[in-house]
Amino acid sequence: MNRIVLVTGGAGYIGSHVCKALAQQGYLPVTYDNLCSGNEEAVKWGPFEKGDIRDRKRLAEVITAYRPIAIMHFAALIQVADSVENPSDYYDNNIHGSQCLLEEARLHGINNMVFSSTAAVYGTPENAAIPEDAPLKPINPYGQTKLTMENMIRDYSRAYGLNAAILRYFNAAGADPEGELGTAYKKDTHIIPLLMRVASNDMQGFKVFGTDYDTPDGTALRDYIHVTDLADAHIRALRHIMDKNESVTLNIGTTKGQSVRSVLEAARNVTSKTIDAEDCDRRAGDPAILVADATLANRVLGWQPQYSDIETIIETAWKWRQRQKSQMGPWMEDIDLPMLNPINIGHLRAA
Repeated sequence: MNRIVLVTGGAGYIGSHVCKALAQQGYLPVTYDNLCSGNEEAVKWGPFEKGDIRDRKRLAEVITAYRPIAIMHFAALIQVADSVENPSDYYDNNIHGSQCLLEEARLHGINNMVFSSTAAVYGTPENAAIPEDAPLKPINPYGQTKLTMENMIRDYSRAYGLNAAILRYFNAAGADPEGELGTAYKKDTHIIPLLMRVASNDMQGFKVFGTDYDTPDGTALRDYIHVTDLADAHIRALRHIMDKNESVTLNIGTTKGQSVRSVLEAARNVTSKTIDAEDCDRRAGDPAILVADATLANRVLGWQPQYSDIETIIETAWKWRQRQKSQMGPWMEDIDLPMLNPINIGHLRAA
C-alpha cells in the first residue's frame, strides 16, 4: 500500500519532528522545502526535494515522481514582527504558495491534507481558554495569512472533496527526546530557545515584557506544547481524515498556562545556570492569557500530551542546545548573536 506523504516545510522545526513520527508509523515522508528557514541536515527519514511551494512546475514534478497519498503543509513564513514590516512576503509565500499547492494537489488527485495553523488566528481572545469556535480576529499579517490559508482549504474541501485537518497550535517548544532533532529556525525568537541561549552564554540576558497582568505572578500566561506531542497529533489527524473521510479544525495545546516567570524559573532550575532577566513594560497587543481549549482534539483524535510538562520541554531543549554547541555545525545558526546585544530581542510570542 502507498504510504508516501509529501511534507512541505519538512526541513523545519515542526516539520522535521513530524517526518520522524511519520517514519516511525510506517509512512515515507518526502520533504519538500526551499530551505529559507529549514535545515537539510534535519531530513533524516525520507527523500529531500528542494523546491518552493510557489513553483507549480517543481511541485508537479515531485508529486508525479512520488504519488503521495497525503500532504502535510508546514511551509510558511511565521515571524510576527517581520510580517508587520514585510507583509508582501507573507501574502505571496503563505497565501499564493498555498493556493499553488492546493491546485497541484487537486490536479493530481491528492485528497488528504494536514495543515499547520496557529493560535494567531484568534488575535486577542475574549476568553482565557480558547475554543475552536472563538471569534477569529488576527491582529497581524502573519495571523491574517494563516486564517486565509485555513479558509482556502475549507473552500477546496467543500468544492473538491479534500479531507483536511486544520491544526491550530499554541506555543510549540522542546526538542526530540532522543536528541536527534531540535529547533531548526535560523533566527529563533521564541522564549525557550532564547532562554537556552542565555543559559549557554550565547546571549547576554532576557527581557520579561509585562509584569502587571491579571495573572498569578503578573506575567503573561501561554500554553506550551512539546513538539513531539504535536507530531503525534499530526499522525492521529492524518489517520482520522483518511479513515473517516471528513475534515476537522482542532486546537492542539495542553489547556494549561505557564507564566513567563515560571518558565524562566524552570529554565534556571533545569540548566542550573544563572539567567539574567530584566522586567520591562508590556508590549502593545500582547494578551494576558493564551491557552487552548483542546477538549475537541482529545475527543476526536484520542490525543493526550505526554511530554508537555514545562520541565520536560526545557530538559529536551537544553540537551539539544548543548549538542548544538558541542558540534558547532550548520545547526549553530546564531553563533554571532552576542554581537547584536540580544537582550533586546528576548520575548514571548504565540506561535
